[in-house]
Amino acid sequence: MLTNKKVLFLGAGSMAEAMIAGIVKADKIPVTHITVSNYSNKERLQQLKENYGIHTVSRAQLKIEHADIIVLAMKPKDVEEALNLIYPILQPHQLILSVIAGITTSFIEQHLQNNQQVIRVMPNTSSAIGESATAISSGKFTSEQNMIVAKNLLECIGEVYMIEESHMDIFTGIAGSGPAYFYYLMEHMENTATETGLPQPLIREIIAQTILGAAKMVQKEGENPSILRKKVTSPNGTTAAGLEALDSNGGGIAISKAVQQAAEKSKSMSEQWQKSIV
Repeated sequence: MLTNKKVLFLGAGSMAEAMIAGIVKADKIPVTHITVSNYSNKERLQQLKENYGIHTVSRAQLKIEHADIIVLAMKPKDVEEALNLIYPILQPHQLILSVIAGITTSFIEQHLQNNQQVIRVMPNTSSAIGESATAISSGKFTSEQNMIVAKNLLECIGEVYMIEESHMDIFTGIAGSGPAYFYYLMEHMENTATETGLPQPLIREIIAQTILGAAKMVQKEGENPSILRKKVTSPNGTTAAGLEALDSNGGGIAISKAVQQAAEKSKSMSEQWQKSIV
Protein backbone atom coordinates (compact mmCIF):
# COMPACT_ATOMS: atom_id res chain seq x y z
CA MET A 1 0.00 0.00 0.00
CA LEU A 2 2.88 2.40 0.76
CA THR A 3 5.48 1.31 -1.77
CA ASN A 4 4.26 3.59 -4.55
CA LYS A 5 3.30 6.54 -2.36
CA LYS A 6 5.29 9.75 -2.66
CA VAL A 7 5.55 11.79 0.54
CA LEU A 8 6.38 15.49 0.70
CA PHE A 9 7.32 17.19 3.98
CA LEU A 10 6.78 20.94 4.10
CA GLY A 11 8.95 21.92 7.04
CA ALA A 12 12.29 20.49 8.10
CA GLY A 13 12.30 20.91 11.88
CA SER A 14 12.90 18.36 14.61
CA MET A 15 9.49 16.69 14.28
CA ALA A 16 9.82 16.35 10.51
CA GLU A 17 13.28 14.82 10.96
CA ALA A 18 12.07 12.40 13.65
CA MET A 19 9.29 11.20 11.33
CA ILE A 20 11.62 10.95 8.35
CA ALA A 21 14.15 8.96 10.39
CA GLY A 22 11.48 6.50 11.50
CA ILE A 23 9.97 6.11 8.04
CA VAL A 24 13.37 5.56 6.41
CA LYS A 25 14.33 3.01 9.08
CA ALA A 26 11.06 1.10 8.57
CA ASP A 27 11.98 0.73 4.87
CA LYS A 28 8.37 0.58 3.65
CA ILE A 29 8.77 3.57 1.32
CA PRO A 30 11.77 4.04 -1.00
CA VAL A 31 13.89 6.98 0.14
CA THR A 32 13.59 8.30 -3.40
CA HIS A 33 9.86 8.79 -2.72
CA ILE A 34 10.47 11.07 0.28
CA THR A 35 11.02 14.79 -0.28
CA VAL A 36 11.44 17.61 2.21
CA SER A 37 11.41 21.36 1.73
CA ASN A 38 11.62 24.45 3.92
CA TYR A 39 11.56 28.17 3.37
CA SER A 40 15.21 29.15 3.20
CA ASN A 41 17.55 26.97 5.29
CA LYS A 42 19.63 25.24 2.61
CA GLU A 43 22.11 23.93 5.17
CA ARG A 44 19.33 22.14 7.03
CA LEU A 45 18.06 20.52 3.83
CA GLN A 46 21.56 19.40 2.90
CA GLN A 47 21.97 17.85 6.35
CA LEU A 48 18.75 15.85 5.99
CA LYS A 49 19.74 14.72 2.51
CA GLU A 50 23.11 13.47 3.73
CA ASN A 51 21.68 11.77 6.82
CA TYR A 52 18.74 9.96 5.21
CA GLY A 53 19.33 9.87 1.44
CA ILE A 54 16.02 11.62 0.72
CA HIS A 55 15.25 14.31 -1.83
CA THR A 56 15.40 17.93 -0.72
CA VAL A 57 14.15 20.91 -2.71
CA SER A 58 13.79 24.63 -2.25
CA ARG A 59 10.34 26.19 -2.31
CA ALA A 60 11.05 27.46 -5.82
CA GLN A 61 11.67 23.87 -6.98
CA LEU A 62 8.58 22.36 -5.37
CA LYS A 63 6.42 20.01 -7.43
CA ILE A 64 3.35 19.79 -5.19
CA GLU A 65 1.40 17.92 -7.84
CA HIS A 66 3.80 14.94 -7.71
CA ALA A 67 3.08 14.09 -4.05
CA ASP A 68 0.46 11.61 -2.86
CA ILE A 69 0.81 12.65 0.79
CA ILE A 70 1.76 16.15 1.91
CA VAL A 71 2.91 16.53 5.52
CA LEU A 72 2.53 20.01 6.99
CA ALA A 73 5.35 20.22 9.53
CA MET A 74 6.13 23.92 9.72
CA LYS A 75 5.70 26.25 12.68
CA PRO A 76 2.10 27.39 13.35
CA LYS A 77 2.94 30.96 12.36
CA ASP A 78 3.90 29.76 8.87
CA VAL A 79 0.87 27.56 8.17
CA GLU A 80 -1.26 30.15 6.35
CA GLU A 81 1.57 31.01 3.98
CA ALA A 82 2.12 27.31 3.26
CA LEU A 83 -1.58 26.71 2.61
CA ASN A 84 -1.69 29.68 0.25
CA LEU A 85 1.30 28.20 -1.57
CA ILE A 86 -0.30 24.80 -2.19
CA TYR A 87 -3.91 25.97 -2.61
CA PRO A 88 -3.87 26.55 -6.40
CA ILE A 89 -2.09 23.28 -7.15
CA LEU A 90 -3.70 20.65 -4.94
CA GLN A 91 -5.80 17.88 -6.42
CA PRO A 92 -8.69 16.18 -4.56
CA HIS A 93 -6.87 12.83 -4.33
CA GLN A 94 -3.90 14.31 -2.50
CA LEU A 95 -3.88 13.65 1.25
CA ILE A 96 -2.84 16.34 3.74
CA LEU A 97 -1.33 15.28 7.07
CA SER A 98 -0.83 18.08 9.58
CA VAL A 99 1.51 17.63 12.53
CA ILE A 100 1.19 21.28 13.56
CA ALA A 101 0.19 21.59 17.21
CA GLY A 102 -3.09 23.40 17.77
CA ILE A 103 -4.12 23.61 14.10
CA THR A 104 -7.50 21.97 13.47
CA THR A 105 -8.58 20.10 10.36
CA SER A 106 -11.38 22.63 9.84
CA PHE A 107 -8.85 25.49 9.76
CA ILE A 108 -6.88 23.72 7.04
CA GLU A 109 -9.98 22.68 5.09
CA GLN A 110 -11.28 26.24 4.97
CA HIS A 111 -7.97 27.45 3.55
CA LEU A 112 -7.99 24.86 0.76
CA GLN A 113 -10.43 23.81 -1.95
CA ASN A 114 -12.02 20.77 -3.56
CA ASN A 115 -13.16 19.27 -0.23
CA GLN A 116 -9.54 18.42 0.49
CA GLN A 117 -8.82 15.31 2.55
CA VAL A 118 -7.05 16.31 5.76
CA ILE A 119 -5.86 14.31 8.76
CA ARG A 120 -4.57 15.84 11.95
CA VAL A 121 -1.58 13.96 13.39
CA MET A 122 0.11 14.22 16.77
CA PRO A 123 3.33 12.16 16.93
CA ASN A 124 6.19 12.62 19.36
CA THR A 125 9.94 12.71 18.91
CA SER A 126 10.28 8.98 19.66
CA SER A 127 9.26 8.68 15.99
CA ALA A 128 12.98 8.67 15.20
CA ILE A 129 13.38 5.18 16.70
CA GLY A 130 9.96 3.82 15.71
CA GLU A 131 8.49 4.20 19.21
CA SER A 132 6.14 7.17 18.87
CA ALA A 133 2.67 7.24 20.38
CA THR A 134 0.82 8.92 17.51
CA ALA A 135 -2.80 10.06 17.37
CA ILE A 136 -4.71 10.70 14.15
CA SER A 137 -8.05 12.44 13.65
CA SER A 138 -10.01 12.54 10.42
CA GLY A 139 -11.11 15.72 8.73
CA LYS A 140 -14.60 16.24 7.35
CA PHE A 141 -13.88 14.98 3.83
CA THR A 142 -11.30 12.26 4.48
CA SER A 143 -12.10 8.79 3.17
CA GLU A 144 -11.81 5.65 5.26
CA GLN A 145 -9.27 4.36 2.75
CA ASN A 146 -7.02 7.37 3.31
CA MET A 147 -7.30 6.95 7.08
CA ILE A 148 -5.93 3.43 6.55
CA VAL A 149 -3.14 4.79 4.34
CA ALA A 150 -2.21 7.33 7.00
CA LYS A 151 -2.28 4.69 9.73
CA ASN A 152 -0.02 2.40 7.70
CA LEU A 153 2.43 5.22 7.07
CA LEU A 154 2.51 6.36 10.69
CA GLU A 155 2.95 2.81 11.96
CA CYS A 156 6.44 3.16 10.52
CA ILE A 157 7.19 5.47 13.45
CA GLY A 158 5.37 3.64 16.27
CA GLU A 159 1.91 2.90 17.61
CA VAL A 160 -1.06 4.74 16.09
CA TYR A 161 -4.31 5.63 17.86
CA MET A 162 -7.41 6.86 16.02
CA ILE A 163 -9.19 9.41 18.21
CA GLU A 164 -11.82 12.11 17.89
CA GLU A 165 -10.29 15.50 17.20
CA SER A 166 -11.96 16.87 20.34
CA HIS A 167 -9.57 14.64 22.32
CA MET A 168 -6.45 15.81 20.51
CA ASP A 169 -5.58 18.45 23.13
CA ILE A 170 -5.39 15.98 26.02
CA PHE A 171 -3.49 13.53 23.81
CA THR A 172 -1.00 16.34 23.17
CA GLY A 173 -0.65 16.89 26.92
CA ILE A 174 -0.01 13.19 27.52
CA ALA A 175 1.90 11.86 24.52
CA GLY A 176 2.89 14.81 22.35
CA SER A 177 4.66 16.57 25.22
CA GLY A 178 5.11 13.43 27.34
CA PRO A 179 8.67 12.47 26.37
CA ALA A 180 9.91 15.79 27.76
CA TYR A 181 8.35 15.01 31.14
CA PHE A 182 10.28 11.75 31.34
CA TYR A 183 13.49 13.41 30.19
CA TYR A 184 12.97 15.99 32.94
CA LEU A 185 12.50 13.21 35.50
CA MET A 186 15.60 11.41 34.24
CA GLU A 187 17.59 14.63 34.35
CA HIS A 188 16.80 15.15 38.04
CA MET A 189 17.42 11.50 38.94
CA GLU A 190 20.74 11.65 37.12
CA ASN A 191 21.84 14.87 38.81
CA THR A 192 21.02 13.49 42.24
CA ALA A 193 22.77 10.18 41.68
CA THR A 194 25.88 11.83 40.21
CA GLU A 195 26.46 13.56 43.54
CA THR A 196 27.14 10.14 45.11
CA GLY A 197 30.12 9.49 42.86
CA LEU A 198 28.57 6.76 40.70
CA PRO A 199 29.81 7.17 37.09
CA GLN A 200 27.44 9.36 35.09
CA PRO A 201 27.25 7.13 31.96
CA LEU A 202 26.31 4.17 34.17
CA ILE A 203 23.70 6.24 36.01
CA ARG A 204 22.05 7.24 32.74
CA GLU A 205 21.92 3.65 31.53
CA ILE A 206 20.42 2.47 34.82
CA ILE A 207 17.73 5.17 34.81
CA ALA A 208 16.79 4.54 31.16
CA GLN A 209 16.53 0.79 31.75
CA THR A 210 14.42 1.35 34.85
CA ILE A 211 11.90 3.50 32.99
CA LEU A 212 11.89 1.11 30.03
CA GLY A 213 11.25 -1.84 32.34
CA ALA A 214 8.40 -0.07 34.13
CA ALA A 215 6.77 0.84 30.80
CA LYS A 216 7.02 -2.74 29.55
CA MET A 217 5.49 -4.01 32.80
CA VAL A 218 2.42 -1.82 32.18
CA GLN A 219 2.17 -3.01 28.57
CA LYS A 220 2.72 -6.71 29.20
CA GLU A 221 0.92 -7.13 32.53
CA GLY A 222 -2.05 -5.03 31.46
CA GLU A 223 -2.62 -3.92 35.05
CA ASN A 224 -3.49 -0.51 36.43
CA PRO A 225 -0.26 1.39 37.23
CA SER A 226 -1.52 2.02 40.74
CA ILE A 227 -1.72 -1.75 41.33
CA LEU A 228 1.80 -2.26 40.00
CA ARG A 229 3.01 0.57 42.22
CA LYS A 230 1.47 -1.03 45.30
CA LYS A 231 3.03 -4.40 44.43
CA VAL A 232 6.54 -2.93 44.61
CA THR A 233 5.93 -0.78 47.68
CA SER A 234 6.69 -2.55 50.95
CA PRO A 235 5.49 -0.84 54.15
CA ASN A 236 8.28 1.28 55.65
CA GLY A 237 10.60 0.27 52.81
CA THR A 238 12.80 2.32 50.48
CA THR A 239 10.16 2.66 47.77
CA ALA A 240 7.59 3.83 50.31
CA ALA A 241 10.05 6.46 51.53
CA GLY A 242 10.65 7.68 47.99
CA LEU A 243 6.94 7.86 47.19
CA GLU A 244 6.27 9.71 50.42
CA ALA A 245 8.86 12.30 49.40
CA LEU A 246 7.19 12.65 45.99
CA ASP A 247 3.78 13.19 47.58
CA SER A 248 4.97 15.60 50.25
CA ASN A 249 6.81 17.68 47.64
CA GLY A 250 3.90 17.86 45.23
CA GLY A 251 5.16 15.29 42.73
CA GLY A 252 1.73 13.96 41.79
CA ILE A 253 0.24 17.44 41.52
CA ALA A 254 3.14 18.60 39.35
CA ILE A 255 2.63 15.72 36.90
CA SER A 256 -1.11 16.42 36.64
CA LYS A 257 -0.46 20.14 36.14
CA ALA A 258 2.06 19.44 33.39
CA VAL A 259 -0.47 17.37 31.42
CA GLN A 260 -3.27 19.87 32.03
CA GLN A 261 -1.27 22.94 31.04
CA ALA A 262 0.09 21.36 27.88
CA ALA A 263 -3.46 20.33 26.93
CA GLU A 264 -4.78 23.81 27.71
CA LYS A 265 -2.04 25.38 25.60
CA SER A 266 -2.99 23.13 22.68
CA LYS A 267 -6.63 24.09 23.13
CA SER A 268 -5.88 27.83 23.30
CA MET A 269 -3.78 27.60 20.14
CA SER A 270 -6.67 25.88 18.36
CA GLU A 271 -9.13 28.52 19.54
CA GLN A 272 -6.81 31.29 18.39
CA TRP A 273 -6.59 29.87 14.88
CA GLN A 274 -10.30 29.17 14.72
CA LYS A 275 -11.05 32.82 15.50
CA SER A 276 -8.92 33.82 12.53
CA ILE A 277 -11.27 32.05 10.10
CA VAL A 278 -14.60 33.17 11.53
